[in-house]
Amino acid sequence: MGVKGKLIGSVEVKCGGHLVHDILHTNTHHIPNISPGKISKFEIHEGEIIKVGSVVSWKYNDDGKEKFVKEVIEAVDLQKKSITWKVIGGDLLELYNSFTIITSCEDQWTTCAFVYEKKTEDTPEPLVPFGFILNLVKDLEGHLLK
Repeated sequence: MGVKGKLIGSVEVKCGGHLVHDILHTNTHHIPNISPGKISKFEIHEGEIIKVGSVVSWKYNDDGKEKFVKEVIEAVDLQKKSITWKVIGGDLLELYNSFTIITSCEDQWTTCAFVYEKKTEDTPEPLVPFGFILNLVKDLEGHLLK
């Protein structure tokens, strides 16, 4: 069993967290157009846009390298404006036994949490992917403020 970890970070969004949640929940397919330098493709494999049990994948740019992540939506809480995305395939699982991303939006804040288990003690903390997702939220905010 590997070392478990959790990272939590919040970003203030001047447009309001509810608008960021709207993009993440119902307009997810627009994210590659909003932030093409970070996300090159979003695809739904099973289910509907961000419903519990839906399987989705992303192609994203990590420091000039195209990466891939496949996720199943484990939970959606419309009242708390949160979505739980469990990674089931892709590059992150090369370093981590398990990886879950939780996004939530409240008032002027969007919070992202990573809950993971490293494959080995030497596996680095996922600080680069964490910074990536927080920067993506800022891209969404910039789009919404236009």
